[in-house]
Amino acid sequence: MDINCKHCNNLLEQEVKFCSQCGQSVVKTVTNTKIKNVNIIISFYIAMLVFMVIVYFIDLNFPFNLEADLIVETGFACIVLGFASLDFKPVLLLYNIKQLNLKLIGFAALTPIITSFFVYFFIEYANYLFSDVEAANYYESYQYLDYPLFWSILFIAILPPIIEELAFRGVLFNQLLKVTNQKLTIIATAFLFALIHFSIFSFLWIFPFGLLLGYLRYKYNTLWLGIIIHFLHNFIILMLDYYSFYSF
Repeated sequence: MDINCKHCNNLLEQEVKFCSQCGQSVVKTVTNTKIKNVNIIISFYIAMLVFMVIVYFIDLNFPFNLEADLIVETGFACIVLGFASLDFKPVLLLYNIKQLNLKLIGFAALTPIITSFFVYFFIEYANYLFSDVEAANYYESYQYLDYPLFWSILFIAILPPIIEELAFRGVLFNQLLKVTNQKLTIIATAFLFALIHFSIFSFLWIFPFGLLLGYLRYKYNTLWLGIIIHFLHNFIILMLDYYSFYSF
């Protein structure tokens, strides 16, 4: 991690104790920067946990309610954008399309075909083995609304990839990289990403899915691959539910 001398703004390596330009001590600056990063990480985790509790009670008390869904999505977006504003320039760089090429885009388009079909039929088979309850049909859960396909695509395929990738592979990923190594960063972001989906069973596939997205984020320094894969993965599963709903 590079830092700037707070006295003369000279770019410094983290390991140095004194600024090569003005001679002032930079040890305190490094320590203060790390403390600030840790505080942001802790605040982010607390905000996510509080948000999860609130969402749980909203879902419990206001099922099948469009206004409740809109409030949840808006609240989540506001939390994520608020944290993103604390590290705006580094986060903005993750949306640079120069990192992309046809090979990467092709990989991002093909990967969710594999992940979505595996997850869809794995969950269906697991429910058959261990439970008498059928897996939830995401499309069916929006049947109480006019234009259910529109709302299900918005809430399942469009908004989650945009907001969640910014939250976990953007904001949290950047902050963790400043205080730990890339492996722990990928694992920690994948863990919280899986945790917010409220399902111990789904954790079995969401966590490795998060590891994949985190690895791509680190290797190519862009959020676009994660957004594309995340969107197509959710969209394909939704379309399988759509087909299933009208087939039976």
